[in-house]
Amino acid sequence: MAGGAFVDQSKVRHYEGKVTVFVLLTCFVAAMGGLLFGYDLGITGGVTSMESFLVKFFPSVYRKMKGINHESTYCKFDNELLTLFTSSLYLAALVASFFASNTTRILGRKPSMFLGGLFFLVGALLNGFAVNIAMLIIGRLLLGFGVGYCNQSVPVYLSEMAPTKIRGALNMGFQMMITIGILIANLINYRTAKLENGWRISLGVGAVPALLLCVGSLFLSDTPNSMIERGKRDEAKAMLQKIRGTQNVDEELQDLIEASEAARLVEHPWKNILQPRYRPQLIFCSFIPFFQQLTGINVIMFYAPVLFKTIGFGNDASLMSAVITGCVNVVATLVSIFSVDKFGRRILFLEGGVQMLICQILVGVMIAVKFGINGEGSLSKGDANFILFLICAYVAAFAWSWGPLGWLVPSEICSLEVRSAGQAINVAVNMLFTFAVAQVFLTMLCHLKFGLFFFFACFVVIMTIFIALLFPETKNVPIEEMNNVWKSHWFWRKFVPNEDQDASP
Repeated sequence: MAGGAFVDQSKVRHYEGKVTVFVLLTCFVAAMGGLLFGYDLGITGGVTSMESFLVKFFPSVYRKMKGINHESTYCKFDNELLTLFTSSLYLAALVASFFASNTTRILGRKPSMFLGGLFFLVGALLNGFAVNIAMLIIGRLLLGFGVGYCNQSVPVYLSEMAPTKIRGALNMGFQMMITIGILIANLINYRTAKLENGWRISLGVGAVPALLLCVGSLFLSDTPNSMIERGKRDEAKAMLQKIRGTQNVDEELQDLIEASEAARLVEHPWKNILQPRYRPQLIFCSFIPFFQQLTGINVIMFYAPVLFKTIGFGNDASLMSAVITGCVNVVATLVSIFSVDKFGRRILFLEGGVQMLICQILVGVMIAVKFGINGEGSLSKGDANFILFLICAYVAAFAWSWGPLGWLVPSEICSLEVRSAGQAINVAVNMLFTFAVAQVFLTMLCHLKFGLFFFFACFVVIMTIFIALLFPETKNVPIEEMNNVWKSHWFWRKFVPNEDQDASP
């Protein structure tokens, strides 16, 4: 079994080429799509803890927060309409991912990124100028379409443009932008919370990264894989020479052409990915985003200010604590960028899982001891700082493991004929469970209380075992050579043919 965790590098082709300034700049611009997702994750929790926002749109929540209704500490923010405001975006992103799959495959990766930016731009403006709940929800739905399109196209674009030896690092630029977006959002919330209608600024500023992506995508080139897929072989060769920094790209080009020709035989990629030979891709594109959301990270990210306020931090202190966790998120993501292509994907997954588990158990125990079942109690300064430390350690573990790898791995393991379908499944499952967790978190906090942290800890145990047993190392393996990884794995070789075969239509 252990031998199946790593692929024999002698069976894998290594193409000529170097890292060029052009490809670095291109991937940087594309990765800005992550800013949209990150900004929304960070901004939402802060806005939903602002009194002026709650008074205008959710007065019943405001009354509970002030103790007028004498609610338990755990249940102050339990409101279905409030959670719908947060979670409606992710439901829209789920639906959009299926449309984005066809757009990405037929028109290319670049138009999908532009559309994602455009949807997010309109949605952010609607939210910033909202005068009623309807405008808020419609704006959130448009933001969701933007996130769905970007999360579908950007990871694929980065994986296809990046040289194999630094594919992990460049793809993680997407996660890096997500963490920067979260941090910027937390800083903006901290400043605008003191203004009378600061929530309008917080929501409206989301239009800025969306505009940057729209303009930036106009200057991007599409990937060689996408060009070949659409019959533009000469342009694909020229682009491949440009991004690899060498004229000798014939071997890689030929592999891309062969992969494209195999993909053309597939009339129904959604049906094709259900075939046994693509079982590893289907399993990982489904379970990695599922597990990513059940780490509980988005509970911390988009409800951080609410959570900190619930467990005894003051308003300013809760927002500042969210800023601190945002900073940790950015720094830890940098760790993953510099280590993923050196140490590999497996070790980051496994170490991150163990660290998250320890932190979740300790936070749950601390809250249980200090607040008990009734939610009555308080935190000393030392206790509050220790909980903040544990949450920061948890965020760091996620940020160098399941955070970036949750987007990297599904985008790099799928061959061309099922790549769009695989990434659409990845985004759809991610958004479905982000929606589910966002929708039920405040209710779960109200009923499970401190047990919520133990709930997520159980899933961390399961996902860490899942990776240890079933995930083979994929570092330094060209995307079109990924089949060799499955053939050499103790479990997946049962499904993948020993000899290369054309995918049947």
